[in-house]
Amino acid sequence: MSTEQDAVQAIETVFRIESARVIAAVARVVRDVGIAEELAQDALVAALERWPETGVPDNPGAWLTATARHRAVDLVRRRETYARKLAEIGRDLDEAAWDPDIEDVGDGDGIDDDLLRLIFTACHPVLSTEARIALTLRLLGGLTTDEIARAFLAQEATVAQRISRAKRTLAKAQVPFEVPYGPERAARLGSVLEVIYLVFNEGYAATAGDDLVRPALCEDALRLARVLSALMPKEPEVHALAALLEIQASRTAARTDASGAPVLLADQNRSRWNRLLIRRGFAALTRAGELGGPPGPYALQAAIAACHAQAPAYEDTDWAAIAALYRRLAAIAPSPVVELNRAVAVSMAEGPEAALAIVDALAADPALRAYHLLPSVRGDLLERLGRATEARAEFARAAELTRNERERELLRGRAQGGR
Repeated sequence: MSTEQDAVQAIETVFRIESARVIAAVARVVRDVGIAEELAQDALVAALERWPETGVPDNPGAWLTATARHRAVDLVRRRETYARKLAEIGRDLDEAAWDPDIEDVGDGDGIDDDLLRLIFTACHPVLSTEARIALTLRLLGGLTTDEIARAFLAQEATVAQRISRAKRTLAKAQVPFEVPYGPERAARLGSVLEVIYLVFNEGYAATAGDDLVRPALCEDALRLARVLSALMPKEPEVHALAALLEIQASRTAARTDASGAPVLLADQNRSRWNRLLIRRGFAALTRAGELGGPPGPYALQAAIAACHAQAPAYEDTDWAAIAALYRRLAAIAPSPVVELNRAVAVSMAEGPEAALAIVDALAADPALRAYHLLPSVRGDLLERLGRATEARAEFARAAELTRNERERELLRGRAQGGR
């Protein structure tokens, strides 16, 4: 690969990681997330023109942010309403006059967090729930419409339309770029939590690409969950989501081998699980419980994750308790994916035959038609029942459906009779 190709690849990688912060910083200036995304793309184009010649700067995220914000200031100054805008944004324009090679972009860990503002803005009730989540996944996670569609189990064209309409709606409604307070904050919380949850999931098990895990997305989602916990200390589901993400993140190092290939849960070296994150997760789950009320969807999922974390070995897992928790989760948040996960737990608690009946009942669900984990789970159950030929066919079908190269390699190996 040439030096220029190396630079282009580095630029694309950096932009994928930094795009959310760039968009959030620019949105604070222009007060329009659609325009902010366009200016971030302009900064990417500038990087593609300059970095192959000058090299990637020491702090590429700061360079992209500064370049985009300079363009944002120029845009605002070109508007006829510049005087009014200047009065509104004051401090932001002064802060935006950075040198593109500046290294200090702030720690972003306080409540006054542009990323948090971006999420709450994108989750404004003027948008439908589906549009809020799709837009925030696009802006925060830098996901493509195809990746978001797979996370939603929806059509790519549908998701693209949602995102475009959402940007126009926010601009037309002049939604302020801020973290709301009082009842308005509570009204948007459900969507905000779901967005963080989906962003973490995309990082934890990437829907596409060459890597199973995208740590930057996990880290952003986990950080935002922690910020929300500090911002809303009396909301049990906020703590429950933080608990879930802490415990799930604890397994990251054990989920792939030295070559980046996936390692199944049964084969993971549990000594590589991060005990600090597990303790943090347990503490957050305890706080959620202490706030009272029936457990919500995130509390139940965190309890499931806690069951895994408490087991010294895979064989010690309390699968009956996990199956019961999934049954409760299905009652308050029904979904075919929850049912599929319940089937896995039932297979371990009661045997593969009982689980196969659940999976076969899901086969006709249109939402799972292109979901690779359905044939993957079915293949595992058939293999355990001694129906090897049928199992291999299911693994082959799952391999064709997944867009993640690492998962595809694993599934093709199982289709050929390997583990």
